[in-house]
Amino acid sequence: MSSTDLTTPRAKNLALLLLALTQFVVVIDASIVNVALPSIGTALDIDQDNLSWVVNSYTLVFGGFLLLGGRLADFFGRRRMFMTGMALFGVASLAGGFAQSEEWLIVARAVQGLGAAIASPAALSIVTTTFAEGSERNRALSIWGAVAGAGGAAGVLLGGILTEWAGWEWVLFVNVPIAAFVVWQAPQRLLESREEDERERTLDIPGASAITAGLALLVYGLVDAVESGWTSGTTILRVVVALALIGAFVVIELRTRRPLVPFSIFRNRTLRGANVVGLLTGMSLFSMFFMITLYLQQVLGLDALDAGLAYLPLAIAIILAAGMAGQLVTRLGFKPVVMAGLVTVGIGLAWFTQISPDGSYWADVLGPSVLAGAGLGLTFVPVTIAAMSGSKREEAGLASGLINTSQQIGGALGLAILASIANSTTSNSIDDGAGQLVALTDGFSMAFLVGAGFAFAGAILAGILISSKDSREHAEAAQRGEADVPAA
Repeated sequence: MSSTDLTTPRAKNLALLLLALTQFVVVIDASIVNVALPSIGTALDIDQDNLSWVVNSYTLVFGGFLLLGGRLADFFGRRRMFMTGMALFGVASLAGGFAQSEEWLIVARAVQGLGAAIASPAALSIVTTTFAEGSERNRALSIWGAVAGAGGAAGVLLGGILTEWAGWEWVLFVNVPIAAFVVWQAPQRLLESREEDERERTLDIPGASAITAGLALLVYGLVDAVESGWTSGTTILRVVVALALIGAFVVIELRTRRPLVPFSIFRNRTLRGANVVGLLTGMSLFSMFFMITLYLQQVLGLDALDAGLAYLPLAIAIILAAGMAGQLVTRLGFKPVVMAGLVTVGIGLAWFTQISPDGSYWADVLGPSVLAGAGLGLTFVPVTIAAMSGSKREEAGLASGLINTSQQIGGALGLAILASIANSTTSNSIDDGAGQLVALTDGFSMAFLVGAGFAFAGAILAGILISSKDSREHAEAAQRGEADVPAA
């Protein structure tokens, strides 16, 4: 397959560094433009109502194409699709930085999302096929999780710095040299792998079309529900059509000889449970970054740079906790670590409900953000290990696409729900005579409370749905230095 040698620890570490760098860039691009939106709106004369699509166009395509991207990696080669995705991502970033109109930028961001959806599951599947299941993979996924988990916070920080000092274009241009470096290094650092059976490499086009359109429309319906209204005909129609497409996908998969998603993969109880927990993790955490940013800027009055810097302790907490998570999984198994992580997230989000309209960063944000960040680090790594644990080598791309999709759909759903709750609570407070800052704070507090509920629900479902036997056997095998394959 390849002359690349990955037999030494140094070679494996360099491969992991390259893969983690890719995931970092992919994750930060969902949040890096947030603090640059006012500057982008002014520069390109984008209406306030349309400005959100600079973010949504990326999220929409990324979430919609993740499952297909993961399967393409299995079919056509994980390294090949990884490089293809990163090349597309880099070219789209360059085009976006030179954008002269609203339409130009939104299309470029959508193509960025497509590149990310191809590269991200390919990268994760390369991690799982490069590092042996057990303590070696746990360590690799700890580093992966630390980088990916910190990406959301780092995106806000980096976006604030670049917007303040270099201009909004650089939140996109910064990706270009990184993508070029990754594509250049990939053939030298990564092994190529794919399904060994040539007969398996027939792509299920009807199934791929149905699930991609269904997921994309579902994400679209969710992210736009805040504007259109949850009970509006438009939102209901989008969600119904999306669910119909997903239902059609299930029918197609059950009838086709070479399905895009072999449903036999769901016989693995731990994989099923990890994806449900991944959905709730996304629902509780993705919106946290959005709500914190709004509170910092709209209530506390911080500018883009200061709001970005406020995320630094949160990012450090994620990195440190994720770094510990792999060792804890090796010692205790993934199940108790996932549960502890989500309980920690829930406590952190519940603490955020105490924010004050006349508060400060030090009194109202620092403590709960560090606690929630530590919980994120403790959750992200073991839920990924659980989702990939025991998957067949030829289905590594599919398994990584599934867990990525679960988290992204959860993120879109959580953000839509919590933004609606925040907006309606704020409106009710204003109707009751509250001032603007008090009303905004009431809205954010209620959203954090519901987010905490999602986290606690995730912890409970992790206890019920993830196999204790699989978790225990994984830890025992990792301590012995063996690979383990959990029972279905």
